[in-house]
Order: sequence, then structure tokens, then C-alpha cells
Amino acid sequence: SNNTVYADADGNIAYFHGNFVPVRDTRFDYTKPVDGSNPATDWKGIHAVKDTIQLFNPKNGWIQNTNNWPFSAAGAYSPRPQDYPAYMSMNPENARGIHAVRVLQNKKDFTLESLIASAYDNQLTAFEPLLPLLVRAYDEAPASDLAKASLTEQISLLRDWDMRYTLNSIPTSLAIYWMQDLVKVYGPEAKTKGVLVLDYLATSVTPQQRLEALVRASQKLDNDFGTWKTPWGEINRFQRLTGDIVQPFDDSKPSIPVAFASGNWGSLAAFGMTSKPHTKRIYGERGNSFVAAVEFGPHIRAKSILAGGESGDPASPHFTDQAEMYARGEFKDVLFYKEDIEKNLERKYHPGE
Repeated sequence: SNNTVYADADGNIAYFHGNFVPVRDTRFDYTKPVDGSNPATDWKGIHAVKDTIQLFNPKNGWIQNTNNWPFSAAGAYSPRPQDYPAYMSMNPENARGIHAVRVLQNKKDFTLESLIASAYDNQLTAFEPLLPLLVRAYDEAPASDLAKASLTEQISLLRDWDMRYTLNSIPTSLAIYWMQDLVKVYGPEAKTKGVLVLDYLATSVTPQQRLEALVRASQKLDNDFGTWKTPWGEINRFQRLTGDIVQPFDDSKPSIPVAFASGNWGSLAAFGMTSKPHTKRIYGERGNSFVAAVEFGPHIRAKSILAGGESGDPASPHFTDQAEMYARGEFKDVLFYKEDIEKNLERKYHPGE
């Protein structure tokens, strides 16, 4: 399937969730293997475009998607799950979707600049249901509990944390390492049971297990950085060393601190590591890569930013010339019109010369 958000100079906005969508028997759960020997599981043709999940000019005036489900794409004016077969949308809601709706709802006065600022709102919504459970586990644990005894300072910081990331935030580091530990330990069990991992962490992990995960997270920070009191900007970094698609990240080489975090934790500006880490620091390689904000009208105005730079050649001055701006969430003007391009030319040529 596909999820496409659309806007144009005529003021239309639209959302299309689909692509090639077979007609299927709704009695079966297609998130699991179905019996191919049963003719009832065969496709019954293809859904017409008009039957797929879509939106056109919803009354609220905005559309969002964070690779989540389409049923919060326009807040109260979103498509309704009961109007479509379950197999049309397999993705669940996610923490970024919850965050996006919160940022967009009731807003009527966006400018290009305020839209960009909203896209870098630093709330980490995934912690909102889970962090209070950790604090409660600490408060209710007996004084004799060994885990409790070693977590007094950590819990004090997390109790007062506003669940917003910043470069100098120690609780951001603690909370993310705590959550990473929980996902590593209990994620496989959640997957086996067919439960979303964050839901599983909220409902099926015991208070003691929450505390033990924070002990392990603190120990990992101690081991990797010398202290669990390590600010987030010392850990979360942007690094581009070569023109390789898969970067050879190296803690001994220069890197740039990045405040925004993985979209898994609800960060709208997403920055996460996917390859198996062989470093102590976290180096982003997924999430925000090319980002643009466009203002349609008689004269199109747009701003954009790239992760690193336009060139893949390390010898080029444009290999990392956008990296610092990228890390700050600072955008450059898009040179859309010929006269703008000519004012900023480095070299002019004809193909073949």
C-alpha cells in the first residue's frame, strides 16, 4: 500500500491510503498467514480507487501522516475504521501520529516558519503513558528493594522531566535508554503475542521489571560514557564520514549533536539508528532526510534541508554544508525560480560540454 499527502496551488489538500488493494474476504485476519488451499482466501479482484481510504479537503484544513494509520489523518474529520475492511490499513496509530494531531489541531494561522517550528516540537509522547508507571513502581516499592535504593537520583530527575528533548537534558538520555532496554527485553514477547510493543510495556511489564530496566539503563550509560548523568547531545549525533550508503560510524571521528530523537518515542522530527550499533553513541540514519515546507500561492515560497549535504562526494564543499543546519532544524530557501537560481550560481554549463 501507499500513504500519500497532497497539496496544490489551488488550495486543495488530499490524502490517499492505498495503491494496489485486492478485494478480500473479511472473515480472515490477513496480518497472519491464511490457508492458501481454501478458495475463500483468494483475491476477488481489485478495489477501485473510489473505494480506498482517502480524504479531500477536510473541514479542519489540515492532513497529517506519520506512517501510522489513516484514522487520525485529519483529527475529527478523519476516515472511520468501521467504514473500511480491516485489511485496508494494517498500520497502527503511533506516538508520532498522536503528537502530530496535538500540534495541528485548532491551528489556523500557520506561516511557513511556524509550520517548521511545529514540526520540531520537542515532546516525546511515547513516554506519557509509561513514565508515570515507572515513578509509581519506585514510590510503591519497599524501602528494602535493592533496585529502588540505587535509583533515587534517576527517579528524581525523571519525576520532574517535562518529557521534552533538549541537547543538555540528562533525563532524556535516561528515559530513552530505559525504553530501549524495555523494548529489547520484552519486545520479542510482545511480537509473539501479537501486541504492539508500547502497549505491551504499558500493560504486561511488572513494576519490578520497570525498575530493573532503569537499573540496566543506568549501568549502560555508566559503562559507555562514564556516568549515567550524560546529556542527550553527547549521545545522539549526526556523522557523515564517507559517500557510502551505510556509514562507518566512529566515536573517535567528528560528529554533531542532534536534539531530536527517534520517531518511536514520538519525535516529529525523527532521527534514529537502524544498523546494529558498534559504537557507544547513537548515529542517526533514518527519519528526517530531505525535509521541505512549501507555501503555495501566486508566488511559491519554500524552505528545505538535507541530512548532510547535496553531494555524495566527500571532497565536495556540499558534502556536509547542511549538516549543522540540519542538526538545528534550520532550513534554507528553495531556489525555485530561474532568477533566484541565477543569483546563487556557482557554475553554469550546458549538458555535453
